[in-house]
Amino acid sequence: MDSSPSLSSIRLSRSELAVFVSGVVSMGLEILAGRMIAPEFGSSIYTWGSLIGVFLAALSLGYHRGGKRAATHASTSRLVGLFLLSALYVAGLILFGDLLLQATAGLPLPSRFASIPGTVLLFGPPTYLLGYVSPYAAELSGQSDVGAASGHVYAVGTVGSIVGAFATTFLLIPTMSTSQIGLLFGLLSVGTAVALAVPNVDRDEAFWSLGITLVLLVAGATGSVGLDIGGDVVYETQTAYQELRVVDSGGTRTLYLDGQPHSAMDKNDPTRHVFEYTSYFHAPYLFTDEGRDIDRVLFVGGGGFTGPRAFLDTYPNVTVDVVEIDPEVVRVAKEYFAVEESERLTIHTMGGRQYLQQTDETYDLIVLDAYKKDKVPFQLTTVEFMQLADERLDDDGILFANVISAPSGPASQFYRAEYKTMQQVFPQVYSFPTAGGVVVQNIEVVATKRDTLVTREELQARNRQRDVGIDLSAQLTSYRNDEPTDDVPVLRDDRAPVDSLLDPMVGQRYVVVQSNESTADGETERRGRVTVPVPVGAGTVPVGVSAD
Repeated sequence: MDSSPSLSSIRLSRSELAVFVSGVVSMGLEILAGRMIAPEFGSSIYTWGSLIGVFLAALSLGYHRGGKRAATHASTSRLVGLFLLSALYVAGLILFGDLLLQATAGLPLPSRFASIPGTVLLFGPPTYLLGYVSPYAAELSGQSDVGAASGHVYAVGTVGSIVGAFATTFLLIPTMSTSQIGLLFGLLSVGTAVALAVPNVDRDEAFWSLGITLVLLVAGATGSVGLDIGGDVVYETQTAYQELRVVDSGGTRTLYLDGQPHSAMDKNDPTRHVFEYTSYFHAPYLFTDEGRDIDRVLFVGGGGFTGPRAFLDTYPNVTVDVVEIDPEVVRVAKEYFAVEESERLTIHTMGGRQYLQQTDETYDLIVLDAYKKDKVPFQLTTVEFMQLADERLDDDGILFANVISAPSGPASQFYRAEYKTMQQVFPQVYSFPTAGGVVVQNIEVVATKRDTLVTREELQARNRQRDVGIDLSAQLTSYRNDEPTDDVPVLRDDRAPVDSLLDPMVGQRYVVVQSNESTADGETERRGRVTVPVPVGAGTVPVGVSAD
């Protein structure tokens, strides 16, 4: 006797289908929300905590209201209406999400709470509507045992949430844009509404299903309405780790990660330092003893490979290893930024700390270039990581860190905590703010294994005497060697409050100094301070021009 289940025995009922899809869509939207909000508010623990709290609150309110109304209002046609309304709101989310986020970003709230209004406005309504589905479905299940009906409905909904979480995280985000993912969830909601209504689809249901489908398709095709990005988008995608865009503006190609400029290349002169802070990568050559070469360099963080390219082009005896955790960043660097692996350049696609734990290589210089303004991997900030880096440096090795923070004031907490943490391992720590003032900027931190202090005057003298491929006299004027750190913690693996240290920077403009064009004799002039526009979602925030 055949004991295998028949198709009819495993087919979902209408109420089960409704609950399953509501779980898929609600959890999928929650994962997607993190990607949509990150370019504006970052992806700190505060952002994710706010996002999860808003979704739970909206679902709970929907469960509560739906439960009170289920006995008198639950019907298949109302379930159809809930899915159609949710789909319509998702269409609006695709079209106007960036504008709404930008509008809420200016509200006068403490920075750690800044993402809550935007999250509520964008994702609260559809999540609230989907919360009605489970109590309505339990009422329509036909079971007389209320406990059994509720338990079964919520089990099916939880399975849907699991599917939505895993599918969005591991399949959709790595392969589709946020607009495309929103379109998919919207069409799934409309399709569910139609499936619930058949075979008795009335004229209104057919009209709204068709109309909302057309709106979704238009929204998916046009993408979000926002401010002009300030250039031509050559390529964009959602990777497993971040939103990535390659933008051409004039003769400059820029890599944006989660809306922030990460690397830039002059297409006519790929070796030119477009962003001023990358010229500081040559500074370690001034901290070595005369005659001591830097031959083996490790970059933790690849991006557009500006730093590795500078070392390879300037110093013919240098070999460079680059560790980049995001394989899509590596692929984009090769396709759009002319990066080629060779005997002198080796790329490792893995985490920076993981690589240092596994490798037996030692280096003359380790460049830590994996921090962002609002998303810093804490495992690359702690005393334990600094000790690991120290072990992978030779006896005269140097650690160079590109830190994004303010040099002083409330927004300097992360920089000063990282400075203090490095001091626990390295005898001398120096820093070079790149933009001046107290704005959030790139601060280049140099940590050496030698006890002897190198003064600003000694560095300037070495700059005149040595050929390091670039004149660093202007850059060296921002020299600092004695930062106040009494009010900030040492970062450790068991306590690294990076998110709270970054919190004062949320909502502040990130100033990236851009070099001027090359002169006729091939030298790069630095005549002023120009800050590049920073995309937020699909738009830009012009952060101004000021004299040096």
